[in-house]
Amino acid sequence: MPLGAARFGLLGGVADLGKLELIHTENASSVSSVEFKSSTGTLDLSYNVHFLTINNFKPSNDNAQLVSQVSSNDGSSYYANAYRFAYQEGKSGGTFGESRTNDFSYLRIIHTTGNATNESGNGYCYFYNLGDSTKFSFQTTQQVCMTGTPELLMQFGSGLFYPNALVFNALKIYSSAGTFSATASLYGIAES
Repeated sequence: MPLGAARFGLLGGVADLGKLELIHTENASSVSSVEFKSSTGTLDLSYNVHFLTINNFKPSNDNAQLVSQVSSNDGSSYYANAYRFAYQEGKSGGTFGESRTNDFSYLRIIHTTGNATNESGNGYCYFYNLGDSTKFSFQTTQQVCMTGTPELLMQFGSGLFYPNALVFNALKIYSSAGTFSATASLYGIAES
C-alpha cells in the first residue's frame, strides 16, 4: 500500500472528498431563464458547495450577460437588489478594468457576449452556503467570452448574494436582455 493511501482516501470504502456529483444538466434553447430548485431536485441543498458550468452561452441580444439571482421561497420571487460584487476583467485589445458595487440587481456569470455566429461565452461558478441559514451565501466566477465588438474578454471575481444569512432554495440564471441558449450543469461537491 502506498504511503498515506488511507489518509488520502485511496482505500475502498473511504469517501471521495471533493468529488463533483452531477445534480442536473439543462440544455437551454431560446429560453428567458433556467431555474434550479430544491423542490424539483435540480438544486440539492445537502451540499455546502455547488459548482455550475456554462457551455456555449449564446444570447439573442447582442452584448447581453448571463446573470444569477436567488430565492428563499422556492422561486415564487427572487431577490432583485442588495447583491454585492467585485470583478476584474481583461480584453484582448489590451485594456483591463474592474467593476464593483454594494447594491445591484444580480450577480454576473458571463460578461457581455455577442450574438453573431461565432460569438459565445463559457465559464464556471462556485456557490457557497446556499442551504446554510447561519452563513452568508457567496458566488465566485471565472469566464471568457467574445463580445459583440468582437473582442475576447475574460473576467473573474466574486459576489455576495444577499447581506443576510438565509436558506436559498432556488437559483435562477437568465440573460440580462432577451433569451439565451446554453448548456448549464450544476454539481455538488462531496464533503463526506
